[in-house]
Amino acid sequence: MKALVQRVKSFFVSEDGPTATEYAVMLALIIVACIAAITALGTALRGTFENLSGNLPDGNPS
Repeated sequence: MKALVQRVKSFFVSEDGPTATEYAVMLALIIVACIAAITALGTALRGTFENLSGNLPDGNPS
């Protein structure tokens, strides 16, 4: 257990700890931006397809 605690301490003391944290924050921001973009795109596409389906003929021959 002492070895694990020592390794965690040395990780945070070295430059690797803050760098890994910065990369994790950047990755989280990128994921949030992607989710927002996909949600907006999905909403726009839903409106387009609903409009398109509303303008199509019903398929019943007259």
